[in-house]
Amino acid sequence: MNDLSFTVPLWVWAAVSLVIAVMLAVDLIAHRDNHVIGFKEAAVWSGVWIAIGLAFGLVLFAWQGGEVSSTYYAGYLIEKALSIDNVFVFALVFSFFAVPDAYQHKVLFWGVIGALVFRLVFIFVGAELLQLFFWTAYLFGAFLIWTGYKMAVSKDEEVHPDRNVVVRLVKKIVPTDPTFHGGRFFTKINGRRVATLLFVALVAIEATDLIFAVDSVAAILAITTNTFLVWTANAFAVLGLRSLYFCLAGLLRRFAYLHYGLAVLLAFAGVKLILSETPVGKLPIPLTLGVIVATITVSIGWSLVVTRDDGGTTPGTDGAEADQATGAGSPPSARSHGTEPRRP
Repeated sequence: MNDLSFTVPLWVWAAVSLVIAVMLAVDLIAHRDNHVIGFKEAAVWSGVWIAIGLAFGLVLFAWQGGEVSSTYYAGYLIEKALSIDNVFVFALVFSFFAVPDAYQHKVLFWGVIGALVFRLVFIFVGAELLQLFFWTAYLFGAFLIWTGYKMAVSKDEEVHPDRNVVVRLVKKIVPTDPTFHGGRFFTKINGRRVATLLFVALVAIEATDLIFAVDSVAAILAITTNTFLVWTANAFAVLGLRSLYFCLAGLLRRFAYLHYGLAVLLAFAGVKLILSETPVGKLPIPLTLGVIVATITVSIGWSLVVTRDDGGTTPGTDGAEADQATGAGSPPSARSHGTEPRRP
């Protein structure tokens, strides 16, 4: 699989990793007190994370030129778009476990760290497979097309976090108290150390993000197998996931048709990956960027127009169901529309 190839010195990897670590530390210090994240605060932080992600593309432009920078932006945009789908499911998990608003940022913070680790592993494994075995491009491509199809047609499937195999396994292995104990993941009851319900919610977040990581990493590998570009695009997109959640949590019902756009992006990535191992070759990056931007714009614009005409409710729901998106129940999800959460 032919792809962009340029030398990335070890010190550059170290510098980027240090920047990511510093940003995580700043975010942790800024939110060290468990407080409810308001829309204004979330919007400011979202602007900061997006600005940093876009600025890194300019650094790449100055360092390696326009093709490398454009490839990074294509990967960043598709990861950012797919991260909106994560927001739907995070809202579902928080609603399901009735996680207090003040502790949600803490869960998402540690969830993002886990997401970065998962993605780093998948990136190197996936890129190596694509480089060594050309036929894996067909497998990954078919997987993305199938995932896109499932996303487009399975919007009414219910998702139950407590049925996740990882969550069930943790409950069996780790003694768990089914209540919250402030912002603690673990506590002592009668001298025995047990996990709290907040830890179970964190495990549910990590488990669902593990599934998302497979989709998103495969999608960006369809754009490039350069591990540095894939990793930085993933990292800078994921870093803003917490703020994005608090920005969109009350607006989720407005994104009624976003899942169709995400399905198109996944299918497009699959086709692009398959074509890369045929005489057609890799599709031009400008074309890829154009498809990504157009698809996101149309799906979000379509959603906002339709829900505005319907008074802000999701097609096929009444006002009560729409209110679930603000915390009274589960929001409509790109992968789990119509779910009725149950307390564990």
